[in-house]
Order: sequence, then structure tokens, then C-alpha cells
Amino acid sequence: MTEALNWWRTATVYQIYVRSFADSNGDGVGDLEGIRSRLDYLRDLGVDAVWLTPFYRSPMVDNGYDVADPRDVDPLFGDLDAFDRLLADAHERGIKVTVDVVPNHTSSQHPWFQAALASPPGSPERARYWFRDGKGDDGEQPPNNWLSCFTGPAWTRVADGQWYLHLFAPEQPDLNWANPEVVADFHKTLRFWLDRGVDGFRIDVAHGMSKPADLPDMDPRAMYNVVEHATYTDPRLNHEGVFELHEGIRRVLDEYPGTAAIGEVWTFDDEQMGQYIAPGRLHLGFNFRLALTDFDADQLRSAIDRSLAVPLRVGAPPTWTLSNHDVWRQVSRYGDGEVGLARARAMALVELALPGVVYLYNGEELGLPNGPLTEEQSTDPGGTSDMQGSRDVARIPLPWSGDEPPFGFTSGSQTWLPMPADWADRTVERQEADRSSTLWLYRDALRLRKSHPAISGDKVSWEDAPSGCFIMRRPGGLACVLNTSDELVDLPAGEVLLTSAQLQGGKLPPNSAAWVV
Repeated sequence: MTEALNWWRTATVYQIYVRSFADSNGDGVGDLEGIRSRLDYLRDLGVDAVWLTPFYRSPMVDNGYDVADPRDVDPLFGDLDAFDRLLADAHERGIKVTVDVVPNHTSSQHPWFQAALASPPGSPERARYWFRDGKGDDGEQPPNNWLSCFTGPAWTRVADGQWYLHLFAPEQPDLNWANPEVVADFHKTLRFWLDRGVDGFRIDVAHGMSKPADLPDMDPRAMYNVVEHATYTDPRLNHEGVFELHEGIRRVLDEYPGTAAIGEVWTFDDEQMGQYIAPGRLHLGFNFRLALTDFDADQLRSAIDRSLAVPLRVGAPPTWTLSNHDVWRQVSRYGDGEVGLARARAMALVELALPGVVYLYNGEELGLPNGPLTEEQSTDPGGTSDMQGSRDVARIPLPWSGDEPPFGFTSGSQTWLPMPADWADRTVERQEADRSSTLWLYRDALRLRKSHPAISGDKVSWEDAPSGCFIMRRPGGLACVLNTSDELVDLPAGEVLLTSAQLQGGKLPPNSAAWVV
């Protein structure tokens, strides 16, 4: 019974970007019924759970992360009945369902924010958000120098002269979590979905919910904390008050045994990460170190060691991911083309050989690269004109079947983001027929991860390996060998369970990995 309640400690979770997974009604946008129609695919893939990105009522300025009503389904995706059907059918197949929640901010169309705009400064309605007077003689300057994580200032001025805070788009005003109304309403949202039967939550911007009351200036160099800064201060994120908020969330989930919450936590401070996942707080915390590490054996070994140390110290499972809807696809990060695909396949075996929880992003099991988009085609409010900052390149709809777009994603002729014509060889249909495909590599790896006794234990050890390679050993006996060098390398003695590329004379080729027992 305890093992069943702790399913989340060793799960493989599949992130579904709802807009891009499967469309059931021909409008070119993925929806809940589309997901429901593809549940057998997920069962056959071998995942334990899914994470659904926001499907709530929203103006869709940020593709659903600007929530106007967190306790209802946007008609674009279906309705509550459709959600209940999806949940029931997933559970029937043994698949847990976790949903995205967005506590840091609301949509500017949320009734609370509309009431705040209609109310005077100092009113209870404005106290739910961060409204402040500006600086300067006429308050014409923002209250501080905070920058949006997207672009430009993190403050927007309203008609009566006050300013409101938004760490993201102006249409996403930040909530003031020092206000008890905000806390109570979010807990109400959690219970709404838990009472329907969801198995847990992914908490968006879990590191940004608390702000220092005096809102001090930031160091402008500390933008979004995506690199390790020794001295840059960023009061926007990872404020110490956030831990009390997560303790409150944990108490709600503890009322529903077998549920869990994972936080989107952008920090590279090991001590800070440990605080997020300490007992009584978040069950899991996303660690992005592996996703942001180059394809280099030494760097990857260091990233793995650091990512393991903190969870082991506080008694939480480590959490791994190589991509998501905010991070470019690994095929493109690792060089694109055949090299990028080979390296992505190798990293799939590395990730799935690690202890703890693995989060896969829809389409990575097909070896999808980023899609080619123009600025006009992108809908990402955080993108840049040269598309280098666009997240939409990693959000192209999935190709299911056929030889040309829309590849079975929709019965219509158009998709919300255009699909590349050269994805014909990446479709599910094509890869299911090819036993050497990336899809089958993931299926085989997930099957072995669940069933093979050698893939066990909560630690790893390292064995001597040639330059540019590593040999990572699980306590159960599995050796994962990664070759990032330019040479063929010998494998350790034992049975070869799985390889990401065909061996050459019994040796592991460059840009590949193998499992040996």
C-alpha cells in the first residue's frame, strides 16, 4: 500500500502540452478529447503519469498560463465533463494524471484583477495584487527597477497613476501571497481538482510566489537566474517566504494520500534547492541542471552528481528532465540533424538510467527537433524578433500519421503552429513500423526501467572510462556507458541490454550510449 501511495518517487511522467498533443475537433488546436483518444499510445509507451499544461479558462495571451478561472475548462480544450472522462480513462489504464497550476499570477481578465482596476488605491481588491505608487514627482517612474522575465519592465501603470507588478506579460499580474485571501483561494483550487480525482500538480513559477515586502531593486544582471550567479541579487525569485507557502500547499495534499506536487524551481543554489524539497514542503522540485549541460561526459557527470546530492540529503527523490515547453528540444540543443538526434537518443538512455523521477516532454520520444518558425508565426510573448528566445519552436504539434502536414494531428487543414513537411519520417505511424526508431528506443528503455532488477537503488557510482566517456553504475548492477568522444570505445564486460546506436565491431560509436549488465 505504501508503495502505491509513493508512486511519484520513481515515476516516469509524460508532459502533455495540451495545444500540441492531439486535436479532436478539427480546429487545429489540441484538446482534452484528443488526449483521451491517444491514451493507448501513452500506455504502450510505458509512462506512469501525465502532466497536463493549463487547460483552464484564459484569454490565451501566454497559451493558457494567464488563467482567468482556474476551476473551469476553457472551451478551446473542452469542458469539465471532458476532463472527467479523460481522468477516468487514464486511471483505467493505470496512468496517473497531474495538472499544471499557476499560483504566481492570474490573467488580467480574472474577476479579481478587473475588480482591482475598478477600485481605488489602498482598497482590499488591490491588496490581492502588487499595486504601488511610482517614483518621481508625479509617480511617472516604476516603483523599482524589476524586469519582466519576458521583456521590458515588470511594472505597468494604470489610469489612476498606480503601477502593478507582473514578472511576465502585462496581462499576467502577480498575486500578493502575503494576502490570506490569495492563499485560501489557491487552496480551494487545489481541493477542486483533488476532489475530482487528480493525482497531483506541477506548480508553475513555484520559486516566484513570495516577494520581499519592501520590493528592493534587483541587480539587472540577474535575469531569471538561468546561470549560476555568485553575487548577483534577484529579489524577484526564491524569496525565503516561499517555503511557508509550500508548507501550506503540502498540508492540503496530505489530506489526499497518494498525491504529490512538483515545483518549477529555477535555482542553482544547492542549499536553496534542498529547502524547497525538505520534509513537509514540495514532494519534488524540477532540477534543470541536466537540461542545461552540454553533451560532454565530464560536464554531465558533474551535473548528475550535484543533482543527486541535494535530494539524497533531504530524503526526496531526484527529478530529471531534458526538455519541456520552455526549453528547446534536445535534438536541436545538441547540434540538430543526425548528430543532434544521435546525441538525444544517447541522453535518453542516460536519463532513464538515473534513479528517481523522469519527466519526458511530448515528442522527445519521436526525436523531434525544434520547428522552423518565423516571428509572425510565433505566439510566444516571451520570444524575440530573431526567434532565439522563442519557446514556440519546441511546441509544434505532434506528427501522428501520413506523409504530409498535419500528419494526423487534426482532421482540419491547419494547425495552430505550422508543422514542418520534413517530419514525415518522424511520425508515430512510421516509427512504430521501424524497430530501430527513437520511439522504440524509448519503449524498450521504459519497459526495462520498470522491470529489470539491475535498474535499482537510489545512488550511482562511477567507474574508470576512456576520455570523453563515462560509465555510471546503479547499485542493482546496470552500467550506463556514454560516449561523447570521437572514438569507438570498448564496453564493460556483461550483457548488452540496449544501445542508442548500432555497435561497431562490438564497440560503442561516438554520440551514443549503452546499458550493460
